Amino acid sequence: MPDIITRDGTIKQDNWTLVPRPAAGDSLEVPAQPALIPADLWLAGQEHFEGRQDIGVWLDSHDEPEMLAEVVERLPIVAVNFPKFSDGRGYSIARLLRERYGYGNELRAVGDVLLDQLQFMKRCGFDSYALRPDKDISKAPRCLNFFSQTYQAATDTDLPLFRRRAS
Repeated sequence: MPDIITRDGTIKQDNWTLVPRPAAGDSLEVPAQPALIPADLWLAGQEHFEGRQDIGVWLDSHDEPEMLAEVVERLPIVAVNFPKFSDGRGYSIARLLRERYGYGNELRAVGDVLLDQLQFMKRCGFDSYALRPDKDISKAPRCLNFFSQTYQAATDTDLPLFRRRAS
């Protein structure tokens, strides 16, 4: 299994299997180990997955996080797919899940995740990151806190820099 990095810089084995969306006409194959399945398919089969702590969901960048509003607190993990590193919709999805819908469990970035995005993802509320396979995960801990100060408010800082006072 591949490794992931957590928001505190710990590199650990990824125990979750990301289950791809089945082709048209195919059924969803859920493995025996912990699995992340497409959010809309989890919702469609909710009665089968409800209460299982080994089943999480993933949202694609074009999915609306509102679809999880009524069930988000029951999900052990939500992953957000970044199909291309230049697709920034995943950042907005993370902020909405944290701030509007109150999601407090693990929020993971998956897909085309690059080292230079990690601190920005962390500021938007992500807890763990599955880097693109060609990236060196040993460099990731330093990238989580590359900048010592930030200007904007985010999930990790309530006030923008100009509103913070030196103590």
